[in-house]
Amino acid sequence: MGYTPDSQIELKSSDEVKKLREAGKLLATIVNKLIQQIKPGVITKSLDTIAYQLILESNAQPSFLGYRGFPATLCTSINEEIVHGIPSERKLKSGDLLSLDMGLSKDGFYSDMAVTVPVGDVREDSIKLIEVTQKALHIGIENMCLGNRLGDISSSIQRYVESFGYSVVREYSGHGIGRLMHEPPQVLNYGKSGTGPRLKVGMVFAIEPMVNEGDWKTKVLDDEWTVVTLDGSRSAHFEHTVALTENGPEILTLLPN
Repeated sequence: MGYTPDSQIELKSSDEVKKLREAGKLLATIVNKLIQQIKPGVITKSLDTIAYQLILESNAQPSFLGYRGFPATLCTSINEEIVHGIPSERKLKSGDLLSLDMGLSKDGFYSDMAVTVPVGDVREDSIKLIEVTQKALHIGIENMCLGNRLGDISSSIQRYVESFGYSVVREYSGHGIGRLMHEPPQVLNYGKSGTGPRLKVGMVFAIEPMVNEGDWKTKVLDDEWTVVTLDGSRSAHFEHTVALTENGPEILTLLPN
């Protein structure tokens, strides 16, 4: 969900970060349960049903469902689909890459995360794509530190991804998050180091590299949601909600061990 409103950067109080921690922990727990369901033959709509039920059972609300008309709780994007894939009766096949993207709100605070999961026996080059994308996310998080600027996050992701010959998607990006699902600033996955606003304690970002095997250009399918690679190459997507604390970046959506 790549929309960011036009307003000032909002800093979070310690009480707000505490509530964001709770929302992040809940989201990671639910996503972990979804990952355990992924195997060949599974229908993506069934994953959406599970996600919806788990959120409601936790006294939380799905933040994607109904957002600008989106018809599901969960985004399920397969292979060349980058983001915003709509769950359907489509069955997963061995060799697929499935990107899950989900957000929720609890007690008025939002959390957002994404993972790409191999289905069954997956090609070695696709596993490499997953590994590079996940590592790019963590490199971006490492650069979300006091004294850095927003562009340091963006440029570090781009440099790492492109060193493997992959490309970062440019039309969609990460964002601030907190009392709204999308808050300023826009957190690009490409850019120049040393540019943008200075990072401060209390900022909370959803950092989410989307990485293509081929070119970075995209198109939207006729359903007006699903974003795919223009050249048909495979894509991977990882995202964490991260708070900048006095001790450095804190990942709020860590998957349970």
